[in-house]
Amino acid sequence: MAINHVAQGLRLLANPNVRRMFIAYVVSYTGTAMAPIAMAFGVLELTGSAADAAFVIAAPTAASIVVLLIGGVIADRTSRKRIMVLAEVTAMTAQCTIAWLFISGNATVPLLTGCMLINGIAVAFHAPAATGLIIQLVPRNELQATNALLGIARNSAVAFGAALAGVLVATVGPGLTLLIDGLSFGFSAILVSLLRPVAQERTPPQSLLRDLRLGWQEFSRHTWLWVIVLQFSLIVAAMEAVFGLLGPAVARDMMGGPRDWGFIASAHGIGTLLGGLLGMQLRPRHPMYVASYCVLFFALVPMALIVPLAMWVVALAALIGGITGQIFGVFWYTTLQQKVPANMLSRVSAYDHLGSIALAPLGIILFGLLYENGGHQLTLTVAALVVIVPTLLVFTVQDVRRMTIEYEPPANGSESVAASKSP
Repeated sequence: MAINHVAQGLRLLANPNVRRMFIAYVVSYTGTAMAPIAMAFGVLELTGSAADAAFVIAAPTAASIVVLLIGGVIADRTSRKRIMVLAEVTAMTAQCTIAWLFISGNATVPLLTGCMLINGIAVAFHAPAATGLIIQLVPRNELQATNALLGIARNSAVAFGAALAGVLVATVGPGLTLLIDGLSFGFSAILVSLLRPVAQERTPPQSLLRDLRLGWQEFSRHTWLWVIVLQFSLIVAAMEAVFGLLGPAVARDMMGGPRDWGFIASAHGIGTLLGGLLGMQLRPRHPMYVASYCVLFFALVPMALIVPLAMWVVALAALIGGITGQIFGVFWYTTLQQKVPANMLSRVSAYDHLGSIALAPLGIILFGLLYENGGHQLTLTVAALVVIVPTLLVFTVQDVRRMTIEYEPPANGSESVAASKSP
């Protein structure tokens, strides 16, 4: 009889570690999704300049790119839990400061940019620490379900946060919206501080450069890992442009405007929820081979926008893209956590995050220029090809096709309880 892995996965929420991490993700990522919208409207209201708004919004990504690798080294050297708490408190301080600047009438572009840079540094320390901490919260056989649950929390929070930001900005203004955002990070920090992970596996610290080099050696020795990160450096650049710029532009010019795009974005969010549930249930023998097939479906949204097709068809494409994207994420993090040694996991995760987002700002700029000079059909065709071509090349890599992970039998009650207690 088939095992209902979804039911088993949902029962993990009874584990205090998983429940607290789930709620922390919902709260923190809701705030993260609110910030760009509130900042965009706040800066536009302040200066009237779209260029100023873009500069401020791009600041945290730029800061993250610079310090991500250092964040990974420090997370492996010290306490991942403590790094996450400090990152959340730092983000809270930066966002509350921004809120005060707007509310008090003292906001300027340089001050806002400085605070957003600090926020980006906090994100850069938080992300690799969070990836590494998961293996300290649950036993090995519960990693896939835990990753699926946290993916559901993250993606649903992003969708809800964006919608909430629009309502709050319209009713109470950018300043109070950003204050709520800042306080969300503080609440998340409290939840993370209550986690009870098992002892962190560490190696004696070397010099910073030596630790970075060891992380790179571990990252580069897994062919499946660096190949897919290279693939995603292109795909993330294209999809960030599609959802952040090209899709809204097409909706404004050739569809029903913000209302249509809001429906499409919501469909993508619903897809991520369904994908999380499927990600719990599926047990493919070659997870990254199956995950790579899922990536091909990312091209459906730009392809549907080329004409563009009817709004409900684009929304269906977004729904499918959300499902497959979340399935990919579940398999990706579970494989990473199984294949990379525990004492190297945050460093390797930092290389993963860095490689994935490195081209995103440039991609948005280039696709924006192509849209203005070549039209929407050419631009969206290129975006779809940037998804399809690298993915087809990934299928030629033997390590992606043949690599396997272990699916252990369900844990008994004592194992799960033990994993939720301090050593």
